Amino acid sequence: MALRFFGKDPQTDGDECPTVWVDEDTADMLFQGWKADAATEAECLTVGHIPDTEAVIRIPARMVPLVRKACDAAERAEQSAKLR
Repeated sequence: MALRFFGKDPQTDGDECPTVWVDEDTADMLFQGWKADAATEAECLTVGHIPDTEAVIRIPARMVPLVRKACDAAERAEQSAKLR
Protein backbone atom coordinates (compact mmCIF):
# COMPACT_ATOMS: atom_id res chain seq x y z
CA MET A 1 0.00 0.00 0.00
CA ALA A 2 1.32 3.43 -0.94
CA LEU A 3 -0.48 6.28 0.82
CA ARG A 4 0.04 9.79 -0.48
CA PHE A 5 -0.28 12.34 2.31
CA PHE A 6 -2.17 15.53 1.48
CA GLY A 7 -2.20 17.30 4.79
CA LYS A 8 -3.51 17.82 8.28
CA ASP A 9 -5.99 20.32 9.59
CA PRO A 10 -4.01 23.59 9.49
CA GLN A 11 -5.65 24.92 12.65
CA THR A 12 -4.75 22.09 15.02
CA ASP A 13 -1.58 21.27 16.90
CA GLY A 14 -0.24 19.03 14.12
CA ASP A 15 -0.81 15.87 16.13
CA GLU A 16 -4.04 13.91 16.58
CA CYS A 17 -5.87 15.99 13.99
CA PRO A 18 -7.95 15.38 10.86
CA THR A 19 -5.79 14.16 7.98
CA VAL A 20 -6.26 13.34 4.28
CA TRP A 21 -4.49 10.66 2.18
CA VAL A 22 -4.99 8.89 -1.16
CA ASP A 23 -4.07 5.22 -1.64
CA GLU A 24 -2.02 5.34 -4.83
CA ASP A 25 -2.68 1.65 -5.54
CA THR A 26 -6.49 1.78 -5.38
CA ALA A 27 -7.20 5.54 -5.73
CA ASP A 28 -9.26 5.32 -2.51
CA MET A 29 -9.35 8.36 -0.27
CA LEU A 30 -8.62 7.99 3.43
CA PHE A 31 -9.68 10.40 6.14
CA GLN A 32 -8.80 10.70 9.78
CA GLY A 33 -11.34 12.87 11.52
CA TRP A 34 -13.15 13.51 14.74
CA LYS A 35 -15.66 10.83 15.67
CA ALA A 36 -19.22 12.03 15.24
CA ASP A 37 -21.12 12.66 18.45
CA ALA A 38 -24.25 10.68 19.29
CA ALA A 39 -26.63 13.33 17.93
CA THR A 40 -24.81 13.50 14.59
CA GLU A 41 -24.67 9.73 14.31
CA ALA A 42 -28.40 9.50 15.11
CA GLU A 43 -29.13 11.97 12.32
CA CYS A 44 -27.01 9.92 9.90
CA LEU A 45 -28.90 6.77 10.92
CA THR A 46 -32.13 8.29 9.58
CA VAL A 47 -30.97 7.39 6.06
CA GLY A 48 -29.56 3.94 6.80
CA HIS A 49 -27.58 1.58 9.01
CA ILE A 50 -23.91 2.23 9.82
CA PRO A 51 -22.13 -1.15 9.71
CA ASP A 52 -19.53 -2.03 12.34
CA THR A 53 -16.87 -1.73 9.62
CA GLU A 54 -17.77 1.93 8.95
CA ALA A 55 -17.77 5.16 10.93
CA VAL A 56 -19.11 8.67 10.64
CA ILE A 57 -16.29 11.19 10.97
CA ARG A 58 -16.20 14.96 10.89
CA ILE A 59 -13.71 16.88 8.74
CA PRO A 60 -13.63 20.68 9.22
CA ALA A 61 -14.67 22.85 6.27
CA ARG A 62 -11.29 24.60 6.38
CA MET A 63 -9.81 21.36 4.99
CA VAL A 64 -11.78 21.61 1.72
CA PRO A 65 -8.65 22.68 -0.25
CA LEU A 66 -6.79 19.55 0.92
CA VAL A 67 -9.78 17.34 0.14
CA ARG A 68 -10.04 18.88 -3.36
CA LYS A 69 -6.37 18.11 -4.03
CA ALA A 70 -6.87 14.56 -2.80
CA CYS A 71 -9.99 14.18 -4.99
CA ASP A 72 -8.05 15.33 -8.05
CA ALA A 73 -5.20 12.93 -7.30
CA ALA A 74 -7.60 10.03 -6.69
CA GLU A 75 -9.36 10.75 -9.97
CA ARG A 76 -6.06 10.84 -11.87
CA ALA A 77 -4.92 7.59 -10.23
CA GLU A 78 -8.19 5.88 -11.13
CA GLN A 79 -7.98 7.05 -14.76
CA SER A 80 -4.37 5.92 -14.95
CA ALA A 81 -5.30 2.49 -13.62
CA LYS A 82 -8.00 2.12 -16.29
CA LEU A 83 -5.42 2.80 -19.01
CA ARG A 84 -3.15 -0.03 -17.82
